[in-house]
Amino acid sequence: VDVHDVKRITSDPKVKKHLAEGSCIGCFYIESPAMRGLLHKLQCDNYKHLVAASSIIRPGVAKSGMMRAYIERTHAPEGFDYVHPVFEQHLQETYGIMVYQEDVMKIVHHFAGLDLDESDVLRRIMSGKRKEGDTFTYLRDKYFRNCAKRGYARELAEEVWRQIESFSGYSFCKAHSASFAVESFQSLYLKVYYPLEFMVGVINNFGGFYRTELYVHEARQLGGNIHAPCVNHSRLLTHLYGEDIYLGFIHLKSLQREAGQAIEKERERNGAFSSLAHFLQRVDIGKEDTRILIRIGAFRFTKKTKCKLLWELEGIFTSQRALRGQPLLFQSPTERYELPNVTQNAYEVAMDEIELLGFPLCSPFELVSEKMPDLGADRLEFHLGKRVRMAGYFVTTKPVRTVNGKRMSFGCWLDRAGAFFDTVHFPEVHRRYPIRGLGCYLIEGKVVEDFGLYSIEVNYVRPLAREKGGKVKGKRQSRLKEKVERVK
Repeated sequence: VDVHDVKRITSDPKVKKHLAEGSCIGCFYIESPAMRGLLHKLQCDNYKHLVAASSIIRPGVAKSGMMRAYIERTHAPEGFDYVHPVFEQHLQETYGIMVYQEDVMKIVHHFAGLDLDESDVLRRIMSGKRKEGDTFTYLRDKYFRNCAKRGYARELAEEVWRQIESFSGYSFCKAHSASFAVESFQSLYLKVYYPLEFMVGVINNFGGFYRTELYVHEARQLGGNIHAPCVNHSRLLTHLYGEDIYLGFIHLKSLQREAGQAIEKERERNGAFSSLAHFLQRVDIGKEDTRILIRIGAFRFTKKTKCKLLWELEGIFTSQRALRGQPLLFQSPTERYELPNVTQNAYEVAMDEIELLGFPLCSPFELVSEKMPDLGADRLEFHLGKRVRMAGYFVTTKPVRTVNGKRMSFGCWLDRAGAFFDTVHFPEVHRRYPIRGLGCYLIEGKVVEDFGLYSIEVNYVRPLAREKGGKVKGKRQSRLKEKVERVK
């Protein structure tokens, strides 16, 4: 694999198709909901446009309204007028829009007549936090004086200055955007041609826009079979065997890192484990760590229930405590006790996974008790302008402020089929129906479209009711209720 052959990668038709669709989960810098939405709106399928997109997504350009103008002019490159001939002469590549920090220097120099060194100083001030100093005041005043000398209308000078000033929101220089775009193409190339290997790498990287659960979900969507940690297959980090992905011990909360390393090393030296007793004889591991492994299903190859394994642990750990981690000449007998037939339902399994991994390995919609709407993200375009009801699993939200200073937000969700969709929560809805963390929600709102990207303008949202744990009773039921409340 030669990821440094950038020319071939940026011209690859499959990579370009995924880029234009915004199918970029896990890929460097282009995986956030806002960036994927921008790529979809631009139908971005080439390196030059991705370089520009990497910069116009930044707060400065986006806040000034120039990001939307860039999208509009991309779709209608002949249907707009340049603010001034200087913009057509020096910013033709970006349709007359200042996208990079260098564009500020060009416009300040060629439009307002500031010297190049003064333009660079202004550019640096605009990209930092020193807008209250004497230097900034002097350069701003000189800008307007020069505009007046050149006969520009006051409205024109103020509009151009507004665009210049928007770069106080930390836009990129072109070289920065260009280098980011290279890494974006490289990571997308790997995802397109080695999807499972790439997603396992992303999971093991412990970084990115989303939480681990969403990268595990993406691996499943790409054909991977996801397995809970297993003492006979898992390693400290997540590992891939063909299409089977075994989550690493490192994802288990409260499990000591040394315990995961010891299991992996012992299995590499002496082979697989045949039973819980066999495991405890060979691995020097504490009782609580073993309990965590049992609860996550790491001994499911024994075909015994977790209750039986936990009961067996008490007897084995007590009788062989002094011998753990030491080879035995003869097998030590252990006392055996008959247990009542205790069953375990899927809800309990999911609750253990949520507590130990942070997320269930089943679909979160399987834990919902009430009836849910069938509408999926792939059908939104057929309901444009209509009010719809949709079930969504919360992914992330981006709070922002309106021009009036009111709070609103943009949401990102998964539908029941595992596809992403977006929502818009205007101030009144944001205030009355707040999103209260992870879980499944009922979403009602109007379907809207923006440059081919469909989303929902929400007017009502609430959590969907969860299962209550089936037939589980007593103390176990109380503990499950506590877990559910924590999840809510």
